[in-house]
Amino acid sequence: MTDTTQVDAQQVERLRKLASSIRRRDLQTVYGAGMGHVGGEMSATDILVTLYFAVLHIDPARPDDPNRDRFILSKGHSALALYTTLAHRGFFPVEELATFVQPLSRLNGHPDRKKVPGVETNTGPLGHGLPVAVGAALASKLQGASWRAFALTGDGELQEGSNWEAAMSAAHYKLDNLTVIVDRNRLQQGDWTEETMQLEPLADKWRAFGWSVIEVDGHDIGQLLQTFSRVPFEVDKPNCIIAHTHKGQGVSFMQDKAAWHHKVPNAEELAMALKELEEVVS
Repeated sequence: MTDTTQVDAQQVERLRKLASSIRRRDLQTVYGAGMGHVGGEMSATDILVTLYFAVLHIDPARPDDPNRDRFILSKGHSALALYTTLAHRGFFPVEELATFVQPLSRLNGHPDRKKVPGVETNTGPLGHGLPVAVGAALASKLQGASWRAFALTGDGELQEGSNWEAAMSAAHYKLDNLTVIVDRNRLQQGDWTEETMQLEPLADKWRAFGWSVIEVDGHDIGQLLQTFSRVPFEVDKPNCIIAHTHKGQGVSFMQDKAAWHHKVPNAEELAMALKELEEVVS
């Protein structure tokens, strides 16, 4: 784990409270829509908030700025967590979240780059986001540009072979401007990842493919800030951050439960969840 002594405590607290607010909004939106993927959205929220409010070089007023950093949500089924973060960052009105998956809404169940400002590429079919991020990072290198590429993958998603082809390519082209963050919540749609298809030793696998790897607590914003500040970890090596997280983070009865991959809370469950998350903010 990384040393967080150099991290601004006030910034950490601000981001922690913001992450809790975004989780609350996410849950309310899923409840209103009657669909969503709350488990994996809760596990990814701290990572998304840290990236969008402290790490990425982006401007909501200029979402197509050619010098922006590129972020790709490879686990596209967690689109609502991305939408909620983008809205709070100013890419579109927060009120629009209420239209999630409604007829004619641009906020589809999977992100669409042609409709939503701030979305870099369409994702949903797993194993596609990291290959696109590799292409983006390579494009930046070929252009002699300074912008970076980041991709957030699920851990169950790493069972897709396309990720490892992309990982091999990234090391070959020495893409130290590329960072992949693995949302290591240990659960996929129906079971634990290790029961479905064993991933461990995961860090060793990435290192064997030529990547520099750091493991962190994916819910410790101080650790996340410190780790992102060190990118690139090694010259000429792509960066892998294995973020150890919990599915359903922040809500006790959802945490580490595979059923909450895409379960929708009822009114009583929503009230209990919002109360727990409100206690984090207060």
